[in-house]
Amino acid sequence: MAPVAIVALVLILARWFAEFWLSRLNEQHVRAHAAEVPAAFKEVIDEPTYRKSVEYTLAKSRFANVTEFFDVLVLMALLFSGLLPRAFNSWTHQFGTAIWSMAAFLFATGVMVSLIGLPFDWYAQFKLEQRFGFNTTTMGVWILDRVKGLLLACVFGLPLLMLVLKIIDWTGANWWLWAWAAVVFFQLLMMLIAPALILPLFNKFTPLPEGSLRERLFALAKKTGFPTRSIDVMDGSKRSRHSNAFFTGFGRFRKIVLFDTLVAQLNETELEAVLAHEIGHYKKRHIMKLLAVSIFGMLAAFAAIAWLARQDWFYRAFGFEPPSGFGASSIVPAFLLFGLLSGTLSFWLTPIMSSWSRRFEYEADAFARDTMTESGSLIGALRKLNEKNLSNLTPHPLYSGFHYSHPTLLEREQALLAAPASV
Repeated sequence: MAPVAIVALVLILARWFAEFWLSRLNEQHVRAHAAEVPAAFKEVIDEPTYRKSVEYTLAKSRFANVTEFFDVLVLMALLFSGLLPRAFNSWTHQFGTAIWSMAAFLFATGVMVSLIGLPFDWYAQFKLEQRFGFNTTTMGVWILDRVKGLLLACVFGLPLLMLVLKIIDWTGANWWLWAWAAVVFFQLLMMLIAPALILPLFNKFTPLPEGSLRERLFALAKKTGFPTRSIDVMDGSKRSRHSNAFFTGFGRFRKIVLFDTLVAQLNETELEAVLAHEIGHYKKRHIMKLLAVSIFGMLAAFAAIAWLARQDWFYRAFGFEPPSGFGASSIVPAFLLFGLLSGTLSFWLTPIMSSWSRRFEYEADAFARDTMTESGSLIGALRKLNEKNLSNLTPHPLYSGFHYSHPTLLEREQALLAAPASV
């Protein structure tokens, strides 16, 4: 095995070990607090619900361990068995190296890798979520969702791949800058059209009915200077009893979306506080900051692919023949290998991104508190959501610090109560 392949194998196993160790650490911490409801949560959750949340947390953790182990086996098989080079050579022998053929190879490989994980997706939905009362979807809807996703990938993803590969032939050595610009433009375009063209393919959106809640939420949007064309209710209960709220779109196309499960679980003041939190993300420019990081990350990824595509040792380490010339077909293996390996490297950045995300959540909470001129409504909403979603109330600090994009319930309550609301 080539030294580069050995390094890749060590990194893959190191990631798996770190994931497993953190998971076990968290499981032990949860079990240590499982005997009774911790004092800090006596007013939040009753004994039976708390025990159910512990069981749910542990069941999800065990399932995640199995899934992660399977993913590692698949990844190692793809990288070190010689399967990918043989598949690539067979494909090019059969269909040639035209742009459409190379894009189709990348697309087909991605689809096949996704199909391997479908049994785990099915189990998570119809066994794990069903066991704890969250699943509300049917097998027909579940299958249809994946068929729609595949069709959308064919309609949007495959042409984008062809464009990126064509850019390589058009622009030469600086192809990665032009390809990056094209992908960024596509991403922004999708963010603009998704609310109108894509999201309705999966869910039904209906305007929030006339009444005090609608008046309250529109008044909040006006008060905070949040431009929105509508407030819609999404039929999230079609698939799950989990709840959420978000806003989507840009400019005059922006709209607020509430899950119907959220509307059912919270009172009007609590819903207003949740919306104030979401508006806080907008006012603090969190979405734009995250988008900027994503765009920069794509630039770094394209630069890395362009560099790796010029390294013969990179190709040979994983069984591919080094390219004899420059062109789209010579860069396709670099795209494929980078896609498989990038998660192993980006995993170690997870605690940094999680910490950044949690800081955004604190800022949005503070905005909601100050907008509402009190913290009780948001705290009440957070308590209900944690209870209804059977959230882990006692995660190990290392685990939550590494993985949690949101602070824990106790951390959020303490931050909300640490400073008085500004009047």
